[in-house]
Amino acid sequence: MSKPRRKKRTPKRVLALPDLEQSKTAVLNSLTSKSGQRTYDRAITDFVDWYCSEPRLAFNRTVVLRYRIFLEQKPYAPTTINLRLAAVRRVAYEAADSGLLSPELAAGIRRVKGVRRIGVRVGNWLTAEQGRRLLASADRDSLRGKRNYAILAMLIGCGLRRGELLGLNVKSIQLREEHWVIADLLGKAGHVRTVPIPGWVKEAIEAWKEASGIIEGALFRSKSTRPAESGVTE
Repeated sequence: MSKPRRKKRTPKRVLALPDLEQSKTAVLNSLTSKSGQRTYDRAITDFVDWYCSEPRLAFNRTVVLRYRIFLEQKPYAPTTINLRLAAVRRVAYEAADSGLLSPELAAGIRRVKGVRRIGVRVGNWLTAEQGRRLLASADRDSLRGKRNYAILAMLIGCGLRRGELLGLNVKSIQLREEHWVIADLLGKAGHVRTVPIPGWVKEAIEAWKEASGIIEGALFRSKSTRPAESGVTE
């Protein structure tokens, strides 16, 4: 006797809040970077709030274009708008992959182009003199001051992201080919790289380690007496 066939689920055109939350969870679980997860979480949450505030819209290319227009009316930079649109595309991909959304609708959403960026945005970088003044502001005579100076030194001298710095372990600082480096640093999107440490930065690290007595575990902690696994928080 043949088994009864299961009724095939028909992909939806309108996604309810549980469908969007399921797709959002799938997107966040696919990201390895904590900072990336926070960024996408915020972007998707904002889109869901906007989408659910509208009257039962179909989740398609037209709706995402409307959302892009909505974002362009805000005082957002093109990079911010494009990142939020990228998050929406990921939601559409995950929804289609799980059978919640029609593949044709998902393909249309993924064809929505971002905002054109004119020129190259390089951010607000400190000049050499501004960097020196920032380093000089740390009170290097106190324990907290030694830690803060070492943190600033690594941010400026090694070009680390905030999340990379806070997750730094003592054993990651190694001597390779007569040069001090941060070995196998796990950064954004799971990329691994080795970062050279300038001599003056290494001196700041050693001053902090000697004063705090830290020899293993998290390099930077809110208090030197905290457990080795506990670093400072963002």
